[in-house]
Amino acid sequence: MLRVKAGDVDRMGLLFERYHRQLFGFLYHMLGRADASEDLVQNVFYRMLKYRHTFTGDGEFRTWMYHLARNVLADYLKKDRHATHHTDVAALADHLGGGSPADAGLEQAQDVTLLHQALAKLSPDNREVLVLSRFQEMKYAQIAQVLNTTEGAVKVRVHRAMNELKTAYLRIEN
Repeated sequence: MLRVKAGDVDRMGLLFERYHRQLFGFLYHMLGRADASEDLVQNVFYRMLKYRHTFTGDGEFRTWMYHLARNVLADYLKKDRHATHHTDVAALADHLGGGSPADAGLEQAQDVTLLHQALAKLSPDNREVLVLSRFQEMKYAQIAQVLNTTEGAVKVRVHRAMNELKTAYLRIEN
């Protein structure tokens, strides 16, 4: 990113190749809409280019990138108040692995569907901290930087969010 900031804009392609899937995953888990998530990924990379002068190189690039992604998501949600989280079952089926018996695959698909439904019932803050920690596999220290909080606060939020997710999952399952 420092090279992009210095004027080597062609490096944005490399950054896109490295990070577009991670950003899509984050945005998809926050929104549940593949089409909107794809558009928002493009917006994040546009903002990276537009605001490249704000990247100092002092912190991790991913942290800065997720700050931008959170801002893009917040702007989208403000603009489209009707944007709700829903599970795109067809998209989930595309991401499930094969090679298991049909019943096992069906059970796994149902479990994933229930999990995403439960995730959708969480508050946006709890959903975000779980998506960052579990789906994006970020360390608590990185999440703390993205959320402008302490690592201890992130641990507490993840713990509470996991409890809320478990409760929501069990309600849906029954």
